[in-house]
Amino acid sequence: MEVVSIAVSSPVFRISGSKLHDCFVVPVRKKRTIIHTKFVSSSTNDFSNRYSLNRKIRAIHLDEVAADQPECLTGLVKDVDWPSPSDEIPFWKRKFHTHDVPNPEIPVNIEKDSDLVHVIHVTAEMAPIAKVGGLGDVVTGLARACLLRGHKVDIMLPFYECIQKDNIQGLSLISTYNSYHDGNWIQTNAYSGLVSDIPVIFIEPMNQFFKGEDVYGGSYNELEAYLFFSRACLEWMQVTGTEPDIIHVHEWQTGALPLLYWDMYCYLSLQKSRIVLTIHNMEHYGECRQEQLNKCGLDGSLYATIDKAIDDRTIGHNPERLSLLKGAIVYSNSVVTVSPTYLKETLCSGWLASALLTNRDKYHGILNGIDTVMWNPASVAFLPANYHAHNTDGKEVCKQYLQRGFGLAFEGRVPLVVCISRLVAQKGLHLIKHAISHIEKYGGQMIVLGKAPDGRIQSEFEALANLHNKGSTIRILLMYSEELSHMLYAAADMVLVPSIYEPCGLAQMIGMRYGSVPIVRKTGGLADTVFDMDDQSQPEMANGFVFEGVDESSLSQALDRALTYYKEKPIEWTDIVQKIMQIDNSWNRTASKYIDVYSSIRVR
Repeated sequence: MEVVSIAVSSPVFRISGSKLHDCFVVPVRKKRTIIHTKFVSSSTNDFSNRYSLNRKIRAIHLDEVAADQPECLTGLVKDVDWPSPSDEIPFWKRKFHTHDVPNPEIPVNIEKDSDLVHVIHVTAEMAPIAKVGGLGDVVTGLARACLLRGHKVDIMLPFYECIQKDNIQGLSLISTYNSYHDGNWIQTNAYSGLVSDIPVIFIEPMNQFFKGEDVYGGSYNELEAYLFFSRACLEWMQVTGTEPDIIHVHEWQTGALPLLYWDMYCYLSLQKSRIVLTIHNMEHYGECRQEQLNKCGLDGSLYATIDKAIDDRTIGHNPERLSLLKGAIVYSNSVVTVSPTYLKETLCSGWLASALLTNRDKYHGILNGIDTVMWNPASVAFLPANYHAHNTDGKEVCKQYLQRGFGLAFEGRVPLVVCISRLVAQKGLHLIKHAISHIEKYGGQMIVLGKAPDGRIQSEFEALANLHNKGSTIRILLMYSEELSHMLYAAADMVLVPSIYEPCGLAQMIGMRYGSVPIVRKTGGLADTVFDMDDQSQPEMANGFVFEGVDESSLSQALDRALTYYKEKPIEWTDIVQKIMQIDNSWNRTASKYIDVYSSIRVR
């Protein structure tokens, strides 16, 4: 047996407790070898010297391993603190020591902009402390990217009762003031702190608003709470004399702010700021009765016109209603949606198409990015092994770690598909269900992670979980865990995003960042980021598997192509993994387009 010496410049393992995690099985391109890494020292005193640990490395040709003895390959993996489904603490809750793998992909220095702006994001979500969907990721990623380019950025967020204060650095009360709601002035506290190195201002009213175990779904009236929050943010700016160049609002929850700004606060003391609205999902429109809008101090009847905020779907009904999202479109200086394709789709169809066409000159489609600091397999603290595009060995550790933890079969080369999604109709629920059965019949593995806000849908997936979760190929987890999400992306060979419509989508970009090949339906931002492997017109762009129909047959064909490619072309598959991990879907690239929008409307 030939023994090949290989120099390893940096370890890709985490050290947990007093145990060294040291071995994994990976096919290496070209020579088709198995790499077995063994730490010589096992002393915990060597932790500080782990970059210089001596290692013995053996490379064994696959050709010399008997084809009828696949267990020989698994046998090389040892001394890893493997999890088990019977563990008292779920494996994704384990504590791993932070240990960055030097990553040549990440630029050390980001060039600073010369024309700097002050931006305040007013939002209902922020990752990771108040995250429900992609909105939280986008706000954090964009804010961090602009900060790195030298701009001043703050985020204003409701101080939800469910926020874990331990995740806020330097939390302190900075002001107490009163803000109007329904004929009363409500005492309100403003706190400041850092979250992921981003300055955040938390707004806490001294009433029942934002109380509860979750970001959404408390016992209070959410619409009224966000109407209050929108005004309370402007009131804080006024009483503190804060006038940013840009107030960046997101979704319907802060849709009243542009109305309040232009019809109230600009006549008081706020005159410098300009408003940007980002629409993350056109289906959430902020339905509002006139008398509800009155509660924030505006006269709701003044907005019940076709050119302002009337909900077009209710014209002629009794009563006609308002849409906060439409009002924000009309009153904002610039409107952005989250991908160029979704912009085209929303101009051609949907109940807001008329309002968007009327305001076409200020409507932009800017593709979201992902936060490559938060989503970084080379450094993230939630993985048992780290890796990057130039050394993907640790991905195999992550896969087997997760398979063992969930009680899935881990012998042999079995494709693992993951789907991380809110379980709502938009996400293609019938296609997710079909994928589960199709992949199981193929002999692959699939893990679904997500929650359904609709009780009926939740019950359907609970029944599926009861049916599948005792086997060795499928796991359906009706929950959300940030830690487990990182592990799933790292372990997966493929990530499935079969959305019926998708304004942008982050799962496919995060998946690629972690070396998981995307399988997506061609719509919205998915069409802007994933290009089919079999498209001969642009082979240099190929990075996944795409289907167009909403039927199960279309999905089956895409799954079959992906699964067959994985099975029959292992060397080429490794090439794809390394290629997609190097695609720049970072916010740094996207942030420049937002900064152009900011600069085009700011007051000089």
